[in-house]
Amino acid sequence: MGPATTAETTLGTVLAGPDGMTLYTFDNDEPGVTNCYDECATNWPPFLVEDNADLADQDWTIVERTDGTQMWAYQGQPLYYFANDENPGDVAGDGAGDVWHVVTIE
Repeated sequence: MGPATTAETTLGTVLAGPDGMTLYTFDNDEPGVTNCYDECATNWPPFLVEDNADLADQDWTIVERTDGTQMWAYQGQPLYYFANDENPGDVAGDGAGDVWHVVTIE
């Protein structure tokens, strides 16, 4: 599953970071490009790439941010956490502003 894991939630099985926190996509992003900065990134922190990233899984790519950091993308879509999710498996950000969505895994 690349750098992420999965979590069981009220919405089914979703992509999650290594800590079990739910990951989200943003409709205003373009494939391979993040458009979430400043206040957006405070509320929706990017799923950042750690050193020695493994790109063995073709579904995963790395997106360069304007501040020089790198974040993960799944199937071209940059991934984010939601600052108001408190526990692993929380999905409070799903549907926010009609532009934020969990990534369900079947």
